Parts: sequence; C-alpha cells; structure tokens
Amino acid sequence: MGLLKNPFYAGAYIYGKTEKRTTLVDGRPRKTYKHPKPFDQWEVVLKDHHEGYIDWAEFERNQKLLAINAYGRAGGVKSGRGGRALLAGILCCGRCGRRVSVAYRGRQPGLPVYRCDRSAMYLGRPRCCTFGAGRPDEAVARELLRAVEPMAIEAAQQAEQRFMQAQTDQCRIRELDLQQARYDASLAERRYAACDPDNRLIAAQLEKSWEAALQRVCACEQQLAALQQQHSTAAHPDFSGLADDLNAAWNAPEVTTRARQQLLRALVNEIVADVDERTREIVLVIHWRGGQHSELRVPKPRSGEHGCRTSDEAVAVIRTMAGRWSDEQIAASLNRMAMPTGQGKTWTSHRVASLRRVRDIHAYRPAQKDGEWLTMSQAAAKLGVSHHRIRSLIKAGLLPAEQVVPCAPYQIRACDLMDQKIIDAVARTGRPCRIDDGSQIPMFSST
Repeated sequence: MGLLKNPFYAGAYIYGKTEKRTTLVDGRPRKTYKHPKPFDQWEVVLKDHHEGYIDWAEFERNQKLLAINAYGRAGGVKSGRGGRALLAGILCCGRCGRRVSVAYRGRQPGLPVYRCDRSAMYLGRPRCCTFGAGRPDEAVARELLRAVEPMAIEAAQQAEQRFMQAQTDQCRIRELDLQQARYDASLAERRYAACDPDNRLIAAQLEKSWEAALQRVCACEQQLAALQQQHSTAAHPDFSGLADDLNAAWNAPEVTTRARQQLLRALVNEIVADVDERTREIVLVIHWRGGQHSELRVPKPRSGEHGCRTSDEAVAVIRTMAGRWSDEQIAASLNRMAMPTGQGKTWTSHRVASLRRVRDIHAYRPAQKDGEWLTMSQAAAKLGVSHHRIRSLIKAGLLPAEQVVPCAPYQIRACDLMDQKIIDAVARTGRPCRIDDGSQIPMFSST
C-alpha cells in the first residue's frame, strides 16, 4: 500500500508532504510531526524526475481509487463491491457520525443487517442502532427511481433522437458512397475515351477499370435501396415506455447489486441513518449530489415480525366476511381481488383457516344460520330458476343484494324473494325482463 501511494513510483520527486503541528496540552505547547498535507500543499513536486514504473495520470487515478475505497476513514464512502446490501458503505450513523457496517445473521447465506457498533467496540458504550436492510433498501430504491424518472423521460427522448439520427447517418453514408462510385465510373469512362485505340494493352486495362467502377455503382445502388426499404418496413423501437420500465430494469435478475450500488453512488453522496425509538421508525436522510436533501421514514419491524406478513387489507376482508361466509368462499373472493398471501401465494380454505386461528377470528357456523340471508345459489333453488337469472335480476336492480366487500359473493334477504315484482319477473319467461318506470314516455300513443 505504501508503494502505491509513493509518488517516487510514478517518476516524481516530492518534498514537503508532511508538516508539524503545535497544540496546547495542560497549558504547555506540544509539537507533533508527520502530519500529511493535501496534494496541492506539497512544497516541491517535480514530475518526470526519473523513469517511473507508471505515468503520473495512472498514479492520480490510483490515488482516487484508494481514497474511494478508504472505508474506515471519516468522510470516506466505500465503493460498491456487491453483496446483498444496497446501502453498504454509504450509510452514516446519525448519532456518532461513524460509518455503518453490514453484518449477516441467520441461516446461510444470511440476512443483511445494518448496525453501528464502533462506539461499543472502541469505547465500551452501547450500540448506536441496529436495523434490517430489507425495508431501508426498498425505500431508498423507490426514492432513487422517483428522482431518476424525469431524467428517464429525457433520456428516452434523446435515445429516440439518436436512433433517428443514426438511420439518417447510415443513409447519408450510402449516398456518399454512391456519389463517389458514380464519379469514379465517370472518370474511368473519360480515361477510356481519351485512350489511343491503337494501344490495346492500355485500352484493355482502362476498360476493365471502367467495368469495375460500373459494378461498384450497381452495388452501391442496391445497398442504398435495401437500406431505405429496411428503414421503411422495420418496426421502430418504442422509447416512450422507457421511464415506465425503470422499476422492471432495476429489479431485473441480470442486474447485479454492484451495478445498483454504483448507480446509487452516482446520485447520492451519503445517507444519514438513525432510529426513532418513540415511533419505531428508521429515519434516513439522503444527501443528493446536487445539494438537495430528502428524508424517509421506514417502519422498523417489531420483535418476531417477519417480511412474509399478510397485508392489512386482506386481513380486513377476512375479518369482515368470516361471520357470513365459509373459508372456501373467502378464499375465492380474495383470489378474485388479487390479494395474495404473505408469501405471495393464492388463498385456499386451509390458509384462510390458519390465519383466522392466528388472528382469533371466529369461523362461519352454518348451524347457527337463521335463514334470513341466502346466497345466489340458494335463492335460485328457492325460485326454481338458474343462477344466471338471479344475477340478471340483481344487475337490473329488481332484486336487492349486498356485498360485504367488492368482489365478494352476493347476499340476498329471503323476504325479498317474496316481492311481487320478483315473482312477476321470474314468471316472464318468454320476453326479457324490463324495469317498469312510471316516468318513461311511450313511443306509440294508446289512441
């Protein structure tokens, strides 16, 4: 490491890289030596003083890389090296100011966890903060994509302009080649016409050159025609959806964590993290490279809470429907509403029953049913009609029906089936069911 940082390795002579400092300790001055100075404050810098192993430009590039990789130093940001934590090396503790480290716990390969334990290691103090990496990484990724979205729209427009410009340049190159080929053919024709006919050797050579020039003109014309036809028939790529595909591109399996970390470092200087114990939230302050700052608050999971948690919306639907519908009907309604389980699976009666037991939700008991509410199938069986006929009456507004939640099965009161309008509508089998509206004006008068 010392060899890489020594300018002598790059063929330079350096003097005055360090300085002495004087401080007051217990009222007495104390001098300390060998304090490194910044590069622009070195006293003597003679480049190309002798033959070096590398040039000065490569030496400066190596110093920048070493400065970026200086993980433990204050103010330094660790370069993106991959792993499974997106914010590794860019998080800074909001309490002590030190760089937050990454640890892995659990079964192999382990779950990434951010923690600041430098004060506990060096000073014997309590650990500043500890939190999982899943939710903060997702929150920062969403904020990053939201910030990049306007740039993506502009990039899409520039990509479309470059595509059109590339097509125009290709056609222009072919046209210039054709123009040059025609000029060469005209020049060969003039040379052949100016040749002495008696000199057969020269005339034969010029005739062959003229023939080759004409063949080149024909080939250039065919290439230009083929390129124009290809551009006219080929489907132009749609760059308008590039901004909408940012999320898919970010989460693509081909994109590595190191690429995501490098993109994050291109837009963010550092992120200051802290934990609000009162609200149990992880506070993230993002310092963007443009000088702007944005704050994110991420709920911190409680002890025993895991990522495969069923959404509150699905639990609310189960709690609402559990008193009136069976587990099979609740599972079918949740699947129609596109609400998966906590693990992203479809619902079954067994999974609904398992969640009810965990959440202490009472089950549906058919023996306690008093017959006040009927399902569509039960109403159809009672009226002696088809299931489709009952649905038509509900859509027409003749038969009142209720839904606990949208996409749930209909519930029909048994007393509503005895209404005279329903009986008359069921009895009309030869003509369609129409709603009698007293305010409707007839098309033909009765006189």
